Amino acid sequence: MIEAWSPQDVYAAEAGLADELASGELMARAVHGLTEVVAARVAQLGAETVVALVGGGNNGADALYAVAHLTESGVSCAAALDPDHVHERALEAARAAGVVVVSGDEALQAVAEADLVLDGIVGLGGRPGLPATAAAWVAAIPDDAHVIAVDLPSGQPADGTGFDPDGVLADETVTFSVAKPVHLLPPTEQACGTLTVVDIGLSFETPPAVVRLGFDDVADLWPVPGPEDDKYSRGVVGVVAGGEGYTGAAVLAVTAAVEAGAGMVRYVGTPTPTGLVRAAVPEAVHGEGRVQAWVVGPGLDVDATDDGAAAQLDVARAALRGSEPVLVDAGGLALLDDDVLAARRGRATLLTPHAGELATLLSRLGNPGGSGGEVRRTAVEAEPLRHARALAERTGATVLLKGSTTLVVPADPAAPVRSQADAPPWVATAGAGDVLAGLVGTLLAAGLEPADAGALGALVHGVAADRASGGGPVRALRVAHGIPEAVAHLLTRH
Repeated sequence: MIEAWSPQDVYAAEAGLADELASGELMARAVHGLTEVVAARVAQLGAETVVALVGGGNNGADALYAVAHLTESGVSCAAALDPDHVHERALEAARAAGVVVVSGDEALQAVAEADLVLDGIVGLGGRPGLPATAAAWVAAIPDDAHVIAVDLPSGQPADGTGFDPDGVLADETVTFSVAKPVHLLPPTEQACGTLTVVDIGLSFETPPAVVRLGFDDVADLWPVPGPEDDKYSRGVVGVVAGGEGYTGAAVLAVTAAVEAGAGMVRYVGTPTPTGLVRAAVPEAVHGEGRVQAWVVGPGLDVDATDDGAAAQLDVARAALRGSEPVLVDAGGLALLDDDVLAARRGRATLLTPHAGELATLLSRLGNPGGSGGEVRRTAVEAEPLRHARALAERTGATVLLKGSTTLVVPADPAAPVRSQADAPPWVATAGAGDVLAGLVGTLLAAGLEPADAGALGALVHGVAADRASGGGPVRALRVAHGIPEAVAHLLTRH
């Protein structure tokens, strides 16, 4: 499990540890780890020149001390900086070691010739965006240079709430003791590259802000049946999905639920998808009945007037007003209104929109904390966490926002956000969300809380897609059929 703490909590932990250590010891630990990583990359890449981009804060000092050590070991290093805004002791150490200190046009030339760039412009306390001088340095970085950011890519917000295309885009980020939200949240994670965490001894009494499950966490969370279990104790999941217009969604969701290990799947649909489910998933039971959780919405058309559509919608509405856990996806999101949300308050509810569906739902329900009016998909994509939180606040439900990085945002604002990035880009294909719905619905039926079910389901869905893809295109049905093998792989890795 990777846990990320907010900048405020990191500062508090650093202050507490600094009080117990000799002056400068905390920075020395950070510099030692940073220098080791940069030295390893220099050797691996055969880099001949290293240029540090140096700001006036502690990150700039870390970068200066690191290039000082590298210079002493024989690496050719330079430091681009503003002489009026620099850590004086670190600058003295760099000059004494023989680091070439440059500014103005000389700095731009040095950066343009660098094989490896060490970004120490701003740290956790820096505002998003870059000063003009630093922005010119960043623009001068060669495309083939390897960029290592100190703590976080300069210009990107530490809380991960927005992406600056003109900020640093790192190949690797070296951070200290723990990850921060910028490293795990969309859209800033893309700017961080490979994350290396150097332990400097911090400890925390507060819960993390962001959590990412790792492969080793699956064995602790996955509902593995015991010898006394039967199909009912393992969890019965009801699926209200598909219709005459979107027949395949039913097959995908039900297949995923069965493949994920549901004790039983009850399917409720209109005639055509019902026939397809009977043929594709003979294990499924048809018709309304007792369940431990519902999946409502994949491929559901709430305006349909075809045979069986009214009866299907009646079951969907009853599920939303019932006491069982409910996953609401796609067409089911259109059934959410104030009455339904009031009925579901305090009951396990997981909403699984993509960015466009979240924008539509927030626009329809009202955007708490926003300016009101229409919410656009582009706004959700630019600030996914803020909008997912707004929907969780408005509905009282846990929100799983689908994307290349999947966010799971609990209704409780104090609870950690879950962030999973396990799937290959190939899985961005029609039907993948239907598979995820069936998989996560099975976990809800097995008794997992919505946040755990969402994060675990997103991880397994991603691994199943990755293994089924093999590096090439993959269809959604193949991902569904790959769930058992993915789960087995994750449960038996050791």
